[in-house]
Amino acid sequence: MQKPTLLILAAGMGSRYGGIKQMDHFGPHGETIIDYSIYDALRAGFGKIVFIIRKDFAEAFEGIFNEKLQGRDVEIQYVYQGLDSFLGDHKLPEGRQKPWGTAHAVLCAKDAIQEPFAVINADDFYGREVYEKMAVFLAEECNEKRYSVLGYELGKTLSDHGSVSRGVCRLDEIGNLDTITERTKIVRDGSRCIYTDDEGQDHVLAATTPVSMNFWGFHQNIFGLTEKLFDAFLKENEDNIKAEFLIPSVVDYFIANKLGTVKVIPTAMQWFGVTYQEDAPIVRNSLQELITAGVYPENLWS
Repeated sequence: MQKPTLLILAAGMGSRYGGIKQMDHFGPHGETIIDYSIYDALRAGFGKIVFIIRKDFAEAFEGIFNEKLQGRDVEIQYVYQGLDSFLGDHKLPEGRQKPWGTAHAVLCAKDAIQEPFAVINADDFYGREVYEKMAVFLAEECNEKRYSVLGYELGKTLSDHGSVSRGVCRLDEIGNLDTITERTKIVRDGSRCIYTDDEGQDHVLAATTPVSMNFWGFHQNIFGLTEKLFDAFLKENEDNIKAEFLIPSVVDYFIANKLGTVKVIPTAMQWFGVTYQEDAPIVRNSLQELITAGVYPENLWS
């Protein structure tokens, strides 16, 4: 049986964090969050790691992970997300500097992946359990008409140091994804979760509301659909230098046009990540607690 692939999105700018957080050290022996993601994925049975990175920090990035993963039973590939990638006949809008978004990042891996695969963010710690659940889904359920997304509980995904954006999932009667709506400016207010809409109105969300943390399971046929939708996106946004082509827009099209279904895989795992610099000590302490509990070894790759 062919092992699934893990696609790691590591080309983001990290503007709120103030640095290249994908390569920041959080473990006791200099481990990045990516190290823990890869470690969990390999334990769950993934056989290939594909990194989406920016070309300008490729040498440093590859130097870190090539050494750590050398000699292990895993294939590694690096793919660059360039502003000119998959533009076709479209021209790059003058002044565009920011990457095109997560769906474009996935599209950039088109030639590197020919099997079912999972997508994760480089700066999110997801937890061991979810890699195991996703590996089972990719091996047993995933096909051209069946994708998946991990559904985290909103209250377990918030930062104490500022607002966050989350893809709020609405499920149908049998637990499949119906719609996913991006909610920005979500904060914790005591035991409540509150988001502010475009009109400045506050709304309460239950702490157990399922949200996407950008951990998806896809069949490789998604590349064809994504390329088609990116072409349409470019036509609609040729003068918008800030427009982003995001994974949820592709998934929404997939569902709305009845091309297939998206399973929401529930998890009660505690997410943590580094949206802000102030989150970094919490991440380090959380990882140390997991090491003390025996979930991870002290030195991850020794």
